[in-house]
Amino acid sequence: MISPLHKEEVLKDFKLAVTSRHASLMGRKEVFMGKAKFGIFGDGKELAQIAMAKAFQLGDFRSGYYRDQTFMMAIGELNVQQYFAQLYAHTDVEADPASAGRLMNGHFATRSIDANGAWKDLTKKYNSAADISPTAAQMPKLLGLAYASKLFRENKGLKGLSQFSVNGNEVAWGTIGNASTSEGMFFESINAAGVLQVPMVISVWDDGYGISVPKEYHTTKGSISEVLMGFERNENEKGFEIIRVKGWDYEGLKQAFSHAGSVARTSHVPVLIHVEDMTQPQGHSTSGSHERYKSAERLQWEKDWDCIAKFREYIISSGLASDDTLDQIESEAKAEVKKLKEAAWNEFSGEIKIEIQEVLQLLKSTAEKSTRKVVLLQLVEDLSKTINPIRKDVIATVRKALLLLRFDSESIKSELRLWYKAQKEKNFDRYNSHLYSQTQWAVDKIEEVPVVYNEKSAMVDGREILQAFFDYTLEKDPRFFAFGEDVGKIGDVNQAFSGLQAKYGESRVSDTGIRECTIIGQGIGTALRGLRPVAEIQYLDYLLYGLQMLSDDLASLLYRTKGGQKAPLIVRTRGHRLEGVWHSGSPMGMILSSLRGMIVCVPRDMTQAAGMYKTLLEADEPAIVIECLNGYRLKEKMPANLGEYNVTLGKPEILREGKDLTIVTYGSMCRIVMEAADDLDEIGISVEVIDVQTLLPFDTFGIIGKSIKRTNRVIFADEDVPGGASAFMLQQVIENQDIFKSLDSEPQTIAAKAHRPAYSSDGDYFSKPSVDDVVEKVYQVMHESSPKKFPAL
Repeated sequence: MISPLHKEEVLKDFKLAVTSRHASLMGRKEVFMGKAKFGIFGDGKELAQIAMAKAFQLGDFRSGYYRDQTFMMAIGELNVQQYFAQLYAHTDVEADPASAGRLMNGHFATRSIDANGAWKDLTKKYNSAADISPTAAQMPKLLGLAYASKLFRENKGLKGLSQFSVNGNEVAWGTIGNASTSEGMFFESINAAGVLQVPMVISVWDDGYGISVPKEYHTTKGSISEVLMGFERNENEKGFEIIRVKGWDYEGLKQAFSHAGSVARTSHVPVLIHVEDMTQPQGHSTSGSHERYKSAERLQWEKDWDCIAKFREYIISSGLASDDTLDQIESEAKAEVKKLKEAAWNEFSGEIKIEIQEVLQLLKSTAEKSTRKVVLLQLVEDLSKTINPIRKDVIATVRKALLLLRFDSESIKSELRLWYKAQKEKNFDRYNSHLYSQTQWAVDKIEEVPVVYNEKSAMVDGREILQAFFDYTLEKDPRFFAFGEDVGKIGDVNQAFSGLQAKYGESRVSDTGIRECTIIGQGIGTALRGLRPVAEIQYLDYLLYGLQMLSDDLASLLYRTKGGQKAPLIVRTRGHRLEGVWHSGSPMGMILSSLRGMIVCVPRDMTQAAGMYKTLLEADEPAIVIECLNGYRLKEKMPANLGEYNVTLGKPEILREGKDLTIVTYGSMCRIVMEAADDLDEIGISVEVIDVQTLLPFDTFGIIGKSIKRTNRVIFADEDVPGGASAFMLQQVIENQDIFKSLDSEPQTIAAKAHRPAYSSDGDYFSKPSVDDVVEKVYQVMHESSPKKFPAL
């Protein structure tokens, strides 16, 4: 006896599967017709994703990759029109809620925050972390999403945060292609999940290839589940639940995902589902054809074992529907997809058509008044004949016209110029906005609270100020926690968390393995779920292991969702002065180039660092704080209002006033420059010293420019390589603070040598800028200005 409910479910699933398949097929055609730039699709993966959606519950999170369209449709977080809007790159966030046209198709996300930047109730919605393209890079974040559930379950202080979790019952679901399991990020995440025992389900979509390369070249034994058998749990050892299932087996898939979800949710055990025998009917993407590398036998096998074809066989053999019924369902689904595709295109192209008509009319009216009538009308003709025009065609035409009109009067070109100005503002919002927070919690909105000292303010080691601040914050904010290598039991290698694990427990201050990539992922995932993590990277050069996650995922998250998701993770690390090739570098140029979208703090001491942490914890932006490695045991005065004062980010501080020359620096170089300033003062040179405090944002108050206008000379000093952060600072001030006319001497930079520092104190002296280097550079500038007063050395 066939249950009516079962029949209804099966036929609904069939309709969804064929709807998604036709979206893939039509999507490919749209690219080849020139209506979209590139396409990558989820055909062949439909049945497994439908099964996964059945086990996915409200509050759960997905961290997957660009073939999960059927899953997103199944949970109701993607419709066909939105799917095509993303393919066309429609910049309206209502049309493409995942990315507002900023990402190629197949990149899915739900909106976790509202238009004002406030958190939504994540427990009452299906959640998808914003996808990224780099293979396997979704895995470290998946670990963090699952780890958050563990924290919500174990940390009693989080019980009141009901909008983020229901007692940690949420499962984090990850998807990955079989070839991408060759990546180190995958293996590191697997190992960390097994150690942490978090509710994480990883589904491997195994279609046998990674673009043109078969799995035998990717994976030992040609099977990732075989490789990972050593991770499988047993009666005596914790580990993974490992499940194998065929991608065409409807009932088997439902059972596999139901079991995986139940185990992960109730027992907080990670699960790996290896979904084998999947197909890829259209090949990898629109960039090529799989007929080039798949044999005729393989191509025929893919047709025979296509999951929808096998699903159809199952339905008919089970007596659930006839061929005619299924044909009718598919025909209706195809027609619906076509209708919604056309609606998406009309909505996308309609906006541009309006702009084209506006420009054509403006150009025609302007041409009648201009001496360049013939060429302007030619622009009109060229634009009107453009096939499938995009916004670039419109704006490029206007810019050419304004260049042609450069000798015409303002009255002739004013309307066109005003239109262009208005469009520049609209296009900034469409394509450039939301690199940083635009909410009330942006760092520039945090009200300044100055540091206060009193007669009881003792001189202490700098690390004691940080330790006291972290103690205060752990007590006050249950969302705040810290983790990293050696952070827990010994309180980090420099003791800023000393004794705090014993006081607050392992869920608040915890050790991790040596695994920087997943430390960052752990931080991103937990921050996405409303917590306030500090992820420690022990030394600055170790940041390289996690740089890809920081750059491709965290730094671009707010931008690529156009304000739809935020992850205010704070990365804590230390660097600058030390002797030797490692742990002593200051690769600030690398950080500045790769981490736009993050705040970059470079405090000169631990008092400033504590104030910066305070600001960041009130804000909603991701950041990296680079403490001075040689400053933990230097003496500082203990603030009387520790935990209450903050540091305004983007506001440099004048450490010493002077009249002859301005030196701009940061971090450990502040002490070097201040000592040099004392020496220079003795020979009659008055130097003004400025600590920038943050490199991103950089001097939003114009303090450096005002100083240079007083001294008329400037040197930018740091210990990065030549052309690194010193060049960045110079560029920022030259281009943004109108100082060129104020300069009486060429602006100069002081940097370290191009190589890493050699070992020993001598290695430091001859590799990094010294007091003597600063003195000589300043003296040389003054000599060129006044050779009689300052004769050559």
